[in-house]
Amino acid sequence: MTKIHIDKIGSVTKNLGLKHVETLTDKLSCEMGTVLAAQILEDKSIYNELELPTGRMSKLKKGDIIAVALGQRMALKGFVGKLPESLKVDDVIHLLNMGGVAGECTSANTAEVGDPLRIRILGGITRKGKLLNIKQASLFKPVKKLKSDVPLIIVTGTSMDSGKTTVAVEVTKTLTRMGMKLAGTKLTGVGAHRDLYKMQDYGVYEAVSFVDCGITSTANIDGDTMVEVAKGALTHLSKSKPDAIIIEFGDGLMGRYGVDAILQDKEIQKNVMLHIGCAGDPIGATKLSDICKEIGLPLDVAWVDSLPVRLLSVYFLYELFSGVWQFVS
Repeated sequence: MTKIHIDKIGSVTKNLGLKHVETLTDKLSCEMGTVLAAQILEDKSIYNELELPTGRMSKLKKGDIIAVALGQRMALKGFVGKLPESLKVDDVIHLLNMGGVAGECTSANTAEVGDPLRIRILGGITRKGKLLNIKQASLFKPVKKLKSDVPLIIVTGTSMDSGKTTVAVEVTKTLTRMGMKLAGTKLTGVGAHRDLYKMQDYGVYEAVSFVDCGITSTANIDGDTMVEVAKGALTHLSKSKPDAIIIEFGDGLMGRYGVDAILQDKEIQKNVMLHIGCAGDPIGATKLSDICKEIGLPLDVAWVDSLPVRLLSVYFLYELFSGVWQFVS
């Protein structure tokens, strides 16, 4: 085992509290969440930053040594990647997202994000001789039964970049200014924390995501597991008795991140107070509305991410929230 100086630490490892000097092992694992030290092999002009545990973005340069965790991604507008089937020191894999999730890229939207950064594995990061995995620092565990009756405000969408975070922040800002005590969670997606930090900027007093359950990415995870993770997060947040919990779902309803399985769960459905659906165009919004109605969780508001409709939606949300506050009170 050898010591190594790490220049930049990916936010997906946040709960482990990694230091800039850590110990490495050459005995590696391909399990999701495995924490590795890796070296950046090239410079890149776009999608070239790493989110640090503080939430600050840091530009990556050739030669930087970073801490990452293994995971998958199925991004429509980014990278598609999988866990490696085998892994040893000096193998080259890819950085799949800005939070520090790494794996083998199988497809890329090069027009928008370029090729994925190649990284060379230097070793696994250890504590007391044990290879680290982010699940070792989980804040909550999956549960089979939802132990909460806290009202839920949920924001779903047709895909990534459909306005979900914009809406979640607007909801948070408005309701906290009205005096509501809000908790927040992101239940699906790929490990990064910027969306939770944005909620916290506008008043959410506590926020967790699937990363806090030891999962780097919800891509390709079976539906039953995703429902249990969701119930674990909601049960955890309910302990401090918020007036409501706001939920943002990463990716879209029809993607492979587990959104549909969570939305169809009857225990979760019965706590939903407000359901906002986001889409990039009116046709997408119409189809999203139809599907949500079919699964038993109809939309209360459809947000179309085009400027004229967006302005009308903001006005409507402000009007709607006064009714939400009266319901909770």
